[in-house]
Amino acid sequence: MVGLIIAVSMTSIDQTIVALTGPTIQRDLGITHGPMQWAVNVYLIATAAFFLLGGRLSDVLGHRRMALIGIAAFGSTSLLCGLAPDGDYAGAWLIAARALQGVAGALMYPAAIGLVVQTFPRAGRAGAMARFFAITGAMTALGPIAGGYLSAWTWRSVFWVNVPLAIVGLVLVRLAAPRPEPRSEPIDLPGAVIVAAAFGVTVFGLQQAGSWGWTNPWIIASLITGAALLIVFCIVELRTEHPLVRLAVFRDRSFTIANTALLLASIAFVSTFFFLSVYGQVSLQLSALNTGLLFLKLFIGFVVASQIGARRFDQLGGRTVLLFGGVIGFLGFFWLSKAVITIPDNPADFMNSQTLPIMLAGAGIGFMLSSASTDAVNRAIGASYGEVTAISQTMRNLGGALGLAVLSTVVTQSLTTKLTASFTALGAPASAAADAVAQIGGASSSSSPSSLPAAVQAQYIQAVQQGYAEAVSHAFVGSAIAMAAVALVSLLYPDREKARDVLGVSAS
Repeated sequence: MVGLIIAVSMTSIDQTIVALTGPTIQRDLGITHGPMQWAVNVYLIATAAFFLLGGRLSDVLGHRRMALIGIAAFGSTSLLCGLAPDGDYAGAWLIAARALQGVAGALMYPAAIGLVVQTFPRAGRAGAMARFFAITGAMTALGPIAGGYLSAWTWRSVFWVNVPLAIVGLVLVRLAAPRPEPRSEPIDLPGAVIVAAAFGVTVFGLQQAGSWGWTNPWIIASLITGAALLIVFCIVELRTEHPLVRLAVFRDRSFTIANTALLLASIAFVSTFFFLSVYGQVSLQLSALNTGLLFLKLFIGFVVASQIGARRFDQLGGRTVLLFGGVIGFLGFFWLSKAVITIPDNPADFMNSQTLPIMLAGAGIGFMLSSASTDAVNRAIGASYGEVTAISQTMRNLGGALGLAVLSTVVTQSLTTKLTASFTALGAPASAAADAVAQIGGASSSSSPSSLPAAVQAQYIQAVQQGYAEAVSHAFVGSAIAMAAVALVSLLYPDREKARDVLGVSAS
């Protein structure tokens, strides 16, 4: 299990370390903001597009084999990212390497979870999954901290650090992982192509909606095309003897509700990383390194609560865990939405007025996340753990993309309104507010518009700090609503129901 934790931790660290090191990469390679943003976005698009194929490959070819292939590919593509050349081809190289890195992650993750599930019996599986998700999730908090130290040497090291981790992971998995027999089943390539296109264009549309606008024709076309392709995919799968996804698994009400809860929780969880990062650097004026402390607070609550939630899952079943996790998360995020408005006098201290609400928000998600994932995996048809893991992870990716798209739009609109009023009161033109909002999109509030009188520079910075603090509170209200929805859907969960195989095959 140690090798799998190391392997999956690479992807967890990568999610935050690259985004926060982006300005340094952009400056050193001499590329514009556009290619750098695409280098971040294309990774998420690629993982969303290929998760289901990765899950099916791991079930057919063997979880151990696909885990080894995925780990080796992730390490190799990380090396390619760090070797991006300066000059005209820098942006294209980095985007292509990040896309390949995303595909590698999509191949590795379902196989890794499948191996964890195979290793532990059903009775102790929730605890094992809770430990797995707690440790790999906590690595996300280490991303900004590690990035701060590594980028002081060279930004390339934030990618190269994955190479020794991949080597260690390969050795441990090869030595310790069981060797399941591969299945003699074909891979549904037409279904794989259709669903990759469906989720790829959907995530693309959600990612770009915040900057291009929801009424942009390309955004509308992307979302409609994604929905249409998903319908076509379902029709194809129902007519295929060996489908990429056996849709019959959704007949299990508990499986469907667990995945709905994962989607809703990811709306809160994934968007929180982005908004805490920008809030820390813009409103609290923290360095990228110290901003990592905000993530650490979140994961302390997450780790502790995930262990408690796993025990309650074994004792009480999924319904109670989802209900309590949703309620705790709602209270934590709602409290946080109030706490972020008042900027503390000691923002760099670990203990301040925002520590407890951040921890409580993390506790709500931690209490239910690993248990919901475990229950979904327990309901796999014919031990197709890679397949159901890929479904659950796809739902989490969609939830994260949806949450970022919607909540970013709300925050941007609120911030624009607040800064326009503040700047015009300070004597700056309204266009200066739009410039400031664009700068904040890169997590920087240090640059002042040249049209602003020098005498009010401090007032300008204060307006930006407070304006973003008030605007981002709306995002945490949205996260609170998402967690309240988790609590509501839990009421539909069959209480203490045992996993059943909807095709008459026992789920082990």
